Amino acid sequence: MPRNWIVVGSPEIFETTRSLGFKRHGFKSTRRNMANAIQPGDLLAFYISGRKQFAAICRVTSPIVEEHTRIWQSTKKPDELYPYRAGIEPVVILPEDRWLDAEPYHDRFSWTQRWPRQHWTLAYQGNLHEIPQADMDLLLADMQLAAGSAAAAP
Repeated sequence: MPRNWIVVGSPEIFETTRSLGFKRHGFKSTRRNMANAIQPGDLLAFYISGRKQFAAICRVTSPIVEEHTRIWQSTKKPDELYPYRAGIEPVVILPEDRWLDAEPYHDRFSWTQRWPRQHWTLAYQGNLHEIPQADMDLLLADMQLAAGSAAAAP
C-alpha cells in the first residue's frame, strides 16, 4: 500500500526540483532510513519552509538511489548533497500565488496533533515526515481545488 510523506524544504530546494520538471527529488543525508522507506506509488507533499505553505504533491516513480553529484544546493547547509533520490511525477503543482498556508492544517491533520497549537511549526522540523492517508487525502483535495480555481482565473 502506498505511503504518504511531507517533504520539508526551502524555496531554493523546491525551485531546483521544479527546474528538473518535477521528475526527480533528493532527500537529506540525515534522512537515510526514512528515504529508503519511500517506494514507487508513494505521494510526496512539498512544504516550503520560510513560506510555511504547501506547494505541490508528486508521486514517486522509482526506488530511492544514492548519488553524490550536486544537484540541490542550500545556502543554509551548503555541504548537503541530498544524496537519496527518487524519480517523481507531478500530481498537482500550484502556481506560487495559490500555495496553501499550512497553519490552518494543524487543526485539520491528525499527524500534527502531538504539537501544541501555538507551536504548530514544530511539526515541520526535519526534512521528511510520514503522514496518514486521511491527511494526504485532505491536502490533495484542497490542492486540486486550488489548482482548479487557478485554471479558471483569467
